[in-house]
Formats: sequence, C-alpha cells, structure tokens
Amino acid sequence: MDSKVLIVEGSSDRNRLLPMLAEPVEIICTNGTISSYRIEELLEIYEEQEIFIFVDADASGDSIRKLFKRLYPEAKHLYTDRLYREVATTPIKVLASILVAANFKVHSNYLAGGTYG
Repeated sequence: MDSKVLIVEGSSDRNRLLPMLAEPVEIICTNGTISSYRIEELLEIYEEQEIFIFVDADASGDSIRKLFKRLYPEAKHLYTDRLYREVATTPIKVLASILVAANFKVHSNYLAGGTYG
C-alpha cells in the first residue's frame, strides 16, 4: 500500500498542495460536503490505497472529518491550525511540515528555508 489518496474540500486546497508533492498522490475534492454514500464509493475505488483527510478547521471540515471517522476509521487525518482556518490559507511552510510529518514526499524548495516556485 504505497499509493496515497488525499481528500480535501475544494480545488483551491488541491491547487495549493499539488505542486508541493514530490510523489504521485490522487487528490479528491469534496466541494465542502460529502455524503456517506459518496464516501463508500470512494473507499471501493481506493480500497488498496492509504487515505488521508485534510480539511479545513471549520464546521464543514469537522462534519466531513466526523463522517470519515465513522465510516472509515483507518483514514489518517491531517490538521491545519484553527488560526489559519483553511488549508488554502495555511502558510506554505506549515503545509509542507504537515505533509512531511504524515510521510508525504515534498519538494525541498517548499520546506523551511526554501524558496517557493
């Protein structure tokens, strides 16, 4: 199980994370909401992959996270600080460190001290 799936809320989250990743990762957007039926669909498609949930630190993110915890407790949850609220507005260095801590490969220019391109 070496391929990873990252569940985010919106395309702005995906667009922020995608260039940082130094490995192939499927990034799926929930568009702010997701049903238990849709989660079950995703789990069937990606059952052999590691699933990570990286949603905003707000009410809609909390409800998505709660659904995943109930339906798929094996998913790993990544958290941005409530100070930043959204994945899309979290500073790049902070996002990079969250991803690295979860064993994602991140391009070195996004890590602390690097430049961003």
